[in-house]
Formats: sequence, C-alpha cells, structure tokens
Amino acid sequence: MPYIKVFLFTIYFIVIMPITSLATTFDSAYIEAFAKNFLEHKVTAPKGGKTVITVANIDPRIIIKPCQQALKANIPEKHSGRNVNVKITCDDSASWKMYIPAKIENTFAVLVATTTIEKGVILSDSNIDIQYLASNKIRGKKLSDKVTVMGSKAKKRIGKGRAITRKNVCLICKGDTVTIIAKSDIFMIKTRGTALSDGNINQQIKVKNSRSGKIIRPKVSAVNQVTILL
Repeated sequence: MPYIKVFLFTIYFIVIMPITSLATTFDSAYIEAFAKNFLEHKVTAPKGGKTVITVANIDPRIIIKPCQQALKANIPEKHSGRNVNVKITCDDSASWKMYIPAKIENTFAVLVATTTIEKGVILSDSNIDIQYLASNKIRGKKLSDKVTVMGSKAKKRIGKGRAITRKNVCLICKGDTVTIIAKSDIFMIKTRGTALSDGNINQQIKVKNSRSGKIIRPKVSAVNQVTILL
C-alpha cells in the first residue's frame, strides 16, 4: 500500500505539476501595457499628426488569474474612435476575460499661446510655440508655421495653451495704416492707405487709398503692407 501512495504521488509531480508550471502570471502593469500595445498596432495615426493612447489603470482590488495560453486582445463593440474598451481574453481550461477602458486621441502640430495673450498684443517667439494638441481642442483652420503669424496682433484675448487660428489674429487689422505697393513687371508705386478689414498673409482685404480715396482689394504681403498687381 505505501508503494501505491508513493507511485501516485510521483505521477502527480510528473503529470500535474508541469501543467501548472506552464501557467503564466500577470500583474496590472503587464495587462495595461498589453492593451496599449494592441491599440498602437491597430490604430493608424492621421496624416501630419500623432496618436496618443491612454489606458485606464486596473482596479488594484482585481485579482488577475494566471493563464496557460497566450493572451488575446480585441475591440468587441463599435466605438466612437476616441473611447474604447479593449477585451483581454485567456482561452485556457479556466478561461477568463476582462475589459480595459482606453482613450485614443489624434493630435496635430499647431501654433499655441505659451502665455495669455491680451487683445492687441503682437505675436512673437516670446508668446507662441508649436505644440501637439488634440483635434477636439482645435477650432478653425489650424496654423503650424510661425512665419505666417509673426508680427500679427491678437484680435481677442487668447488663453495660455490655446491654439492660434486665423480667426483670432490679424497681420493687418481694421484701422491700421498700411503701405500699398502697386507693381507690374516694369515699375512699382508706393502709397499710403487705411485697412477697412482684417487680414492675414496672402488674404485679400479692403483698403482705402489715402491719396485718391479709392477702395481697392490688395493682398496682405507683410506686416502693415499690401500688394496689388497691375
């Protein structure tokens, strides 16, 4: 009888223990990284932008069981594109699953106010910079080239961290005195005028010629300068 017990005990170590040893244990950090890695390979970044993925922390009270199979991940339901639930599955004999909430944000390089810019303040390297912002925080046509706005004035108060757009700045603002350059292939004339509307680089604006009183529609070519081709 003792021999039978020893024999059965030996079988337990040979057969049962190796199976148990195949099970892999996981901690919260591993599962969170697994979900993030899955999304990084599944999501395509937008043209000219970056994708930022944030995975929620797993409740520390949750006990994550070992698994004898490789973990699987998928997105089981339709999603808005921003908020998703990643399903993590263990398909061994004692199968289990869990859902990890995650946020997917598309970001773009835009000009941003690095400090609060009051109305009328001129934009310069001291108060603007290029940063990546989430698309839902960008209103209007995004600007990403400092050169196009250097010397512009804020049309209204721009809060710190806010995107700079054509709607909240003007290279030439209504009421500004401007230099009008009228030119052709063979000659060029300069005169003074008053801007009757706001404008940024290469935009057409209304300008009143101070000498003739005539209203023209030249293009903004520089700070306080407009050009009209003859």
